[in-house]
Amino acid sequence: MSVLIPCIIAGGAGTRLWPVSREAMPKPFMRLPDGISLLQKTFSRARALPGVERLLTVTNRESYFRTQDEYRQLGTQGLALDFILEPFGRNTAPAIAAAALHCARLYGEDSLLLVLPADHLVQDQDAFHQAVAHARQLACQGWLTTFGLLPTRAETGFGYIEQGQPLDEQAYRVARFVEKPDADTALGYLKDGRHLWNAGMFCLRVGTLLAELQAHAPEVVLKVGQCLQASQVKAGAGDLQVELDAEHFAQAPDLSIDYALMERSSQVAVVPCDIGWRDIGSWEAVRELRPADEQGNQCNGEAVLHDVSNCYIDAPRRLVGAVGLDNLIVIDTPDALLIADAARSQEVKLIAQQLKRQGHDAYRLHRTVTRPWGLFTVLEEGPRFKIKRIMVRPGESLSLQMHHHRSEHWIVVSGMACVTNGEEEFLLDTNESTFIKPGRSHRLTNPGVIDLVMIEVQSGEYLGEDDIVRFTDIYGRAPAAALG
Repeated sequence: MSVLIPCIIAGGAGTRLWPVSREAMPKPFMRLPDGISLLQKTFSRARALPGVERLLTVTNRESYFRTQDEYRQLGTQGLALDFILEPFGRNTAPAIAAAALHCARLYGEDSLLLVLPADHLVQDQDAFHQAVAHARQLACQGWLTTFGLLPTRAETGFGYIEQGQPLDEQAYRVARFVEKPDADTALGYLKDGRHLWNAGMFCLRVGTLLAELQAHAPEVVLKVGQCLQASQVKAGAGDLQVELDAEHFAQAPDLSIDYALMERSSQVAVVPCDIGWRDIGSWEAVRELRPADEQGNQCNGEAVLHDVSNCYIDAPRRLVGAVGLDNLIVIDTPDALLIADAARSQEVKLIAQQLKRQGHDAYRLHRTVTRPWGLFTVLEEGPRFKIKRIMVRPGESLSLQMHHHRSEHWIVVSGMACVTNGEEEFLLDTNESTFIKPGRSHRLTNPGVIDLVMIEVQSGEYLGEDDIVRFTDIYGRAPAAALG
């Protein structure tokens, strides 16, 4: 049978799960109650499939290093990793087309893509394996195969797939795709037994996929192909990175794979399955993963409740006291607090969208920000000053950089720092410090075997993260005027 390459699609900001999910730290990185992220669960599910030796991930360029860390925490021995890095989101049709063209060039048109969104939860692994095995057979026969989930309720928030003529005892030709229905229509779909939830998972022979895209959405194939030709490719130890060229990628049509292809092709099959699937798309879905107390409350963190019922309170860092509440969602993070009527949890995305329009940092960033070398946390900020806690992992290094508008004072809290400050290079031990003037080139490196932790005090007339000029960078981010 043709080689199977799982393709994890890890795009989107997950705005309905704000303030935990943000543009620079989207939903797939969210930790579930068991401490494992949605991305990690998808990775584990994909690599456990029989015969999988290579895994492809399509994600945002800024999420690449965090994605690598997530995978490495689970172990990547014996698995080759390919990454297609998008400069910005462009919907699923360009993402899947890029994956198909990439695999056709390197692994042949007979290779099979198993497209898996990174933000879904699948709880029945055996049933998932069986569904994939059947979908592989259909894909090898030339079918664009999708997975249809047996509905358990009259759901208005999902698209549906209507089953057509049977292809065998376990699969059907797709009669049509249906947009999200109203409540009465969804109830009819639940009763008739012919309609399945559309999970957005696919198993596709690469050659068939490209031929059908060429027939039904040729502009997608053309523009994505031109983009790949103009894109940089980097090969590392077991990794292959394709950095999509931003100028060319912006010309690709912004279309979903359903609209561009699946709704138009006559070669679409569906495998009905019951795999314990959940779409973790709102706080109401997240709360279902936690057991409730006798009053119907689910709490993460320390909470003191009086006359409170049916509330979900997620506040791991701060004590919450609540009185006389019912059916609320409370999500507390270091820099943002969400309070919402649980029945209207889908509308949380409107808050995130308004923050984006305002250019507010809370749409994009948390106070703790992950970088390829480690992370930093903004502890305090005000007019003309900002205080950060910086952690650099052993052997890692920030870029050699310069700031026009701010000075920085570095104080080592633990570990050892190797500092470049202008023309000087020296070591700083615990409780030692250095001062960096505006306009002076500088770099911070951890030469030790334990984490380097330091406090950075910035002062100046402008303290934005975009006040940075990179000269050299071991992560390939220079030259750029971007986040540090």
